[in-house]
Amino acid sequence: MTTIMISSQVAKSGKKELVLVIGGARSGKSSWALKYAEKRYTSHLFVATARATDPEMEERIRLHKESRGKNWKLVEEPIDLPGVIPKHGREYDVLLIDCLTVWLNNIMFEKGTDAVNTYESSLIESIKNRPCNLIMVSNETGFGVVPDNSIARAFRDLCGRMNQRIAEISDCVVLMVAGLPLYLKKGRGANEEDI
Repeated sequence: MTTIMISSQVAKSGKKELVLVIGGARSGKSSWALKYAEKRYTSHLFVATARATDPEMEERIRLHKESRGKNWKLVEEPIDLPGVIPKHGREYDVLLIDCLTVWLNNIMFEKGTDAVNTYESSLIESIKNRPCNLIMVSNETGFGVVPDNSIARAFRDLCGRMNQRIAEISDCVVLMVAGLPLYLKKGRGANEEDI
C-alpha cells in the first residue's frame, strides 16, 4: 500500500502546496505524482517538457498520455516553464510538471549552458509566486558513476543544484526507489493518507 504524507499546516494556511518528486529512471516518480494529484485535487494540468524527437520518444509520450486518462489537460512546454505557471495556474487546482530534468536538458542544448542560471532563477521566482499547487518531477542524477565527458558532468552538476534549490522551497520532497516513496521532507504536522 502506498502512503502519502500530507502537510496539514499547508492545507490549513491556504498556502499553495509545492511537492518535489525525485528519483532514478523508472523509479515510479510519474506514477506516484499522478496518483498524488488525483487524490488531492479536482482539476489537473499536466505540463510536459519532452519533445517527440524520434519514434521511441513518440511511443514514450503516447504511453504517458494513456496513463493519465481523460481527466488531465495537457500543455507541452519544453522551455518556458516560468511562464506556464502564472499563465495556467489560476485555471487548475494543480499543475504537474514532468520533468525538470528534460527541461534542463532543453535549456542547455537550445539556449546554452550559460543560460541555465537565468532560466532556473526565473523558474524559482515563478514557483515562489505560484497561484496554484505544484507537483514537480525530476531525476536524481547524482547516484551513478561520474560521467566520462564534460557536458554530461555539467548536466549532472546543474541538475543536482536545481534539485537542491527546488527542494529547499518545497513543502514535501519524495524520493522514489523501486516504486516506493521515501519522504525526505514532510513539513511540520504531516499526516498520513492512503492513495
